[in-house]
Amino acid sequence: MYHNIEELLTLAEERQVPLYKIILENEMLLSEKSEEEIYKGLEERYRVMKTSANKALSKPQETVGNLITGLSHKHSEYSNTENTLCGNYLNKVMAFALSCSEVNAAMGKICAAPTAGSCGILPAVILGVSEKFRLERKETLDGILTASGLGAIIMKNATVSGAEGGCQAECGVAAAIAAAAAVEMRKGTPRMAVNACSLALINVMGLVCDPVAGLVQMPCAQRNASQAVNALLSADLALGGMVCPVPADEVVEAMYRIGKQLPSELKETALGGLAATPTAKKLEYEIFH
Repeated sequence: MYHNIEELLTLAEERQVPLYKIILENEMLLSEKSEEEIYKGLEERYRVMKTSANKALSKPQETVGNLITGLSHKHSEYSNTENTLCGNYLNKVMAFALSCSEVNAAMGKICAAPTAGSCGILPAVILGVSEKFRLERKETLDGILTASGLGAIIMKNATVSGAEGGCQAECGVAAAIAAAAAVEMRKGTPRMAVNACSLALINVMGLVCDPVAGLVQMPCAQRNASQAVNALLSADLALGGMVCPVPADEVVEAMYRIGKQLPSELKETALGGLAATPTAKKLEYEIFH
């Protein structure tokens, strides 16, 4: 049993096993489910993630106000050209993230990991890494298990709610747990995975939640795409040997403290930030009137 990231890391290092092994044992203890039952649940979540990450690539989804309708399809086509700055891989990952956001906004089925507003980040990273390196299904599910374990700790000790902590708590945490998952999927050490988690959260510290017209579309979708890339670059930094001097639990606590300090206008109320711009207000009027 563990209560924070440091305790989880210590257990993994003492036993010389990946983080997901400790997380699996903890989940079996708490849920009273067998390993087979837990992996069956992970398989179902992976199926939902994969479906939502691909659904809007070829067929735009109709959303309220159509603020993000067709973004995934357009970006998927762009990713296959020779003109991209980031290359096919990163752009494909961004398209996956955009697709999940579009499906969510169209009231489709998504896996809220950790939230609906950030639903594209973990699937995009999991699918991106799994497909690029042609991983076995078990390796892919182990990545989701890693992310879920770290996400549960952050939910327990801080927040993943945009209404409570801003978008840093939604898309930021999603990026953090996805970064750790990516490291474990690439056989990095538990400490590398924790470093990746910290680095991704640091990169998005202070991000506000300011949905245009109060809809989970813009800038939510764009942040899903950018934070999927944040997760991958943070994973690479950690795999390359970068160490975060500030312990992961302290990074999480700092994020939580910053979230409390943010004014209510910047926490999902659509009263500040991008949502308060003249154009955003005009869009809101057009959509609802």
